[in-house]
Amino acid sequence: MNAKKTSAPDRIWDFFCSLKLTIFNLLLLAVTSIIGTVLQQEKAPEEYIREYGQANYELFKKLQFTDMYHSWWFVGLLGLFSVNLICCSIKNFPRVWKFVTQPLLIAGDGTFKNSANKAEFTTKESAKDLANRLSDTLKSAFAKPTLSEADGKLHLFAQKGIYSRFGAYMTHLSILIIMAGAIIGTVWGYKAYVNIVEGSEINQVWPRSGGQPTDLGFTVRCDDFSVTYYAGTQRPKDFTSDLVVIDNGKEVLKKTIEVNDPLSYKGITFYQSSYGPAGTGSFKIEVTDNKSGEKLTVNPGKGQKVSLPNGFFFAVDDFTPTYDNFGPAAKLHVETPDGTRRNPFVILQNHPQFDIRRGGDFSFALISYSEPQYTGLQVAKDPGVWTVWVGCFLMIFGSMSAFFFSHRRIWIRLTEENGKTLVQLAANAHRNQPAFAYKFEELQKQIEDTIANKA
Repeated sequence: MNAKKTSAPDRIWDFFCSLKLTIFNLLLLAVTSIIGTVLQQEKAPEEYIREYGQANYELFKKLQFTDMYHSWWFVGLLGLFSVNLICCSIKNFPRVWKFVTQPLLIAGDGTFKNSANKAEFTTKESAKDLANRLSDTLKSAFAKPTLSEADGKLHLFAQKGIYSRFGAYMTHLSILIIMAGAIIGTVWGYKAYVNIVEGSEINQVWPRSGGQPTDLGFTVRCDDFSVTYYAGTQRPKDFTSDLVVIDNGKEVLKKTIEVNDPLSYKGITFYQSSYGPAGTGSFKIEVTDNKSGEKLTVNPGKGQKVSLPNGFFFAVDDFTPTYDNFGPAAKLHVETPDGTRRNPFVILQNHPQFDIRRGGDFSFALISYSEPQYTGLQVAKDPGVWTVWVGCFLMIFGSMSAFFFSHRRIWIRLTEENGKTLVQLAANAHRNQPAFAYKFEELQKQIEDTIANKA
């Protein structure tokens, strides 16, 4: 025999409807996602070169591993998976739609013979009268039945949970919606960063992948930045930024942001990410002339020479926010009128009288130290995020419908023979058969009671 030949369009259609294609695609997506998880994405080139070397960086760049979620091959895999999903749904949906809109009202002999859930009874009651009473029983215990007549026999059919048949298609649709949301975010959204110095404002951000800055359409100002440390260390405990959004010249939003508590405006979200010094700090130091008792307050910068009475000078050499658990401290040195540099010494902000013990011509007290900071913000715009959320909720409902609910059906055939009525029952569920078997036993008992009560 010659094998049946199929046309090229049919072979293409079968390829895109293939379950093997689905499994192969999912495996590829899983493997490539592992690469994207292990290899950090969209980092600066020097970071990749420092960690992996120049040759490996060039290879990663050529294979688009450094931004794989926007690469042509990863988007192609997602596209192929979407086409596969759509084709499978189109191929099977008509059968399910016909199953739902044209239910099998009259079961054949094979159903009553081979069903796992079946029963038979005999009664002297007429088939018509019994059909009416069984309809009431089914309506109250299961679902409203449909009464049919064929070949001189009466047939009752009832079903429940028919729309669970669409659960798989709802899940398929949710996946496509999530992918659509991801595409919207990729095309019309961006991920960027910006550093704002305390007291300054910005209206542009810089894409993480490089390139020209992106206009926000409004202005963001940083009024203040603060950081707290764990006791006795320079390890940051928390850092916050007071941000103000200015739109059309008006302050429209104020918020203090911290890690995991961002600011969002017009679909753009600002996350607290980093911080650092934004210039040379200044000290407030009180100088006392130990002979005359006169006090002088000065505000020098680090390394700046400050003149003192009688031709002396001093300068701040270094600063630390924690000095052996004594708090902020500065290291100073004094120069005599003839230019001799004396030994450096330390003054403590929390102990202003500490330097008096040193003696000498002058004593110093550290009042405060201020250093301008910048706040580093990660900026994200994702207009597809609500589309993704809709897809996620739809996936939850679709999965619950597909896996936790089942389509349950029951057929009853009433046949009058020799003044008696033969009652035949058959039922099935397309999922979770053991649980339905218990339900069928309860329903069978109620039907038996209905027949027995009339008898």
